Amino acid sequence: MLSVVVATTTDQVSVHDLDDDDSVLTTTDLDAGDLPDFVREREQAPGAPAPRWVWSDTATWYPPLLAAGVTVARCWDLRLCHAILRASALTAHTSFASAGASAWDQPRVQTATDRLFDLDPPVRLDPLEELRRQRRTVAAALADDGRPASGRLSLLLAAESAGSLVAAEMTHAGVPWDAIEHDRILTALLGRRPVSGYRPELLEAKLAQVRSALGVGDVNPDSPAELLKALRLAGLPATSTRSWELREIDHPAIPPLLEYKKMSRLMTANGWHWLDTWVAGGRFRPVYVPGGVVTGRWASDGGGALQLPHQVRGAVRADPGWTLVVADAAQLEPRILAAMSGDRAMARAGQATDMYEGMVATGAVETRQQAKYGMLGAMYGGTQGESGRMLPRMTKAYPQALALVEHAARAGERGEVVSTWLGRSSPRPGQDWRLAQGEASGEGATGVEQDRARAQARGWGRFTRNFIVQGTAAEWALCWMALLRLRLRDLTPGGDVTAGPHLAFFLHDEVMVHTPAHLAEEVADIVRECASEAGRLLFGAADEASVEFQVSVAVVVSYAEAK
Repeated sequence: MLSVVVATTTDQVSVHDLDDDDSVLTTTDLDAGDLPDFVREREQAPGAPAPRWVWSDTATWYPPLLAAGVTVARCWDLRLCHAILRASALTAHTSFASAGASAWDQPRVQTATDRLFDLDPPVRLDPLEELRRQRRTVAAALADDGRPASGRLSLLLAAESAGSLVAAEMTHAGVPWDAIEHDRILTALLGRRPVSGYRPELLEAKLAQVRSALGVGDVNPDSPAELLKALRLAGLPATSTRSWELREIDHPAIPPLLEYKKMSRLMTANGWHWLDTWVAGGRFRPVYVPGGVVTGRWASDGGGALQLPHQVRGAVRADPGWTLVVADAAQLEPRILAAMSGDRAMARAGQATDMYEGMVATGAVETRQQAKYGMLGAMYGGTQGESGRMLPRMTKAYPQALALVEHAARAGERGEVVSTWLGRSSPRPGQDWRLAQGEASGEGATGVEQDRARAQARGWGRFTRNFIVQGTAAEWALCWMALLRLRLRDLTPGGDVTAGPHLAFFLHDEVMVHTPAHLAEEVADIVRECASEAGRLLFGAADEASVEFQVSVAVVVSYAEAK
């Protein structure tokens, strides 16, 4: 059953229960403060399946329920689903895709901590009508060959919505964080905490080494312009202050400068100010943005959750009596490519625990490093160095897989849209790109214009080449987390997500579960089972040619021990 939650005023809410034809069966009007108890009663009703809650935005509606100790099994996030359906090539022929922009197309202007019902007024979204439009659009979805495509698209919308629940629950639960250990790490690497506005002692000492080696007096390495000027005054052939370029320069100042830059990044991104801002009560609570990247990957809204450096991972520590189960999907994108393309030879390599070693075993290449570079070249369009050298061998060994990404690249070079396995579609290139292509093909175009247009076309082709693989990998990860979340709910008493094993962190192809220690091995088994099930959910029942989605699992007290 679908239960559509609608804010009628800032203090009132209506819940419409729908039948299979999307007709309203019953409507319940509630005071805003009564919604958590109403949802809890529905979720825990004996003998009745839990409804799928339909609302405008999970990040607005779900946090207040979590704060009241209420969790839901399923939802339909209308805003996230709207964005997918508006852009998908599977729905491009529908009126939903061609309609003018509406309030549903506007980006969210709230965070998860804003008031529950401030979103709908004055924007006046109509969740009930939007749901009906979305469901009609899904039913009309068509693949390129004209066959119905509603099944895959429905799975994508369900996974995206489940991801929104995971994101809200992880923010609510937080990452277990030892602030004392974080301070110890910073002190060891940077020196004691300085007075505001000053550098810690070890960072200051490293700067002194840089200044002494350059011999140009007082230089501020935190200012790219000043640093570049100082490097040139010292006679160094620097054209920028990027680390990769500096490594090519042989000078005594370069090693301490590179060390300074690394230390300074830690100070800026995860230093004491970050610790004071983002860690409270033993938890780091980032705000995740599901679908925040065009491929479907997540982003984060502050805190840098998706960029935690290895230096501070020792501060991520389980509570006493609890432990961390950290799982990392091995060679996820190559396995995804093998499954998407149906390349049986590559699928056989993907049945190995280490897919790159599986490629060596099949004779495609001699070494694991060759396999890795070859796959990077295939998925990212690398034509230089070892990647370029291995590409012909990969093409010969795995023709279907390489043909799939080549087809996507050629489509991108023509400015066309490509889609993931479930139907998320790439954006079209911008106006500047299209103008450049038009000018290069026009009469009287110069060689410079033509070269620039070809370079831009190849660049967009590299984007679409990787889009289909990275985006489908994001879909697999969503399914993995959605399945894992439901299995963990069965181990969690009551409605409090933090009372039992729960997802605490997610990074593209890696998940962390915070669990009571006595359940750790059971949770580890569930993590592995859900990874395999996610593969079957996307690509069908397993057979002798199926790709195995392997995950490495570590049961640790500290995140730093997982790698």
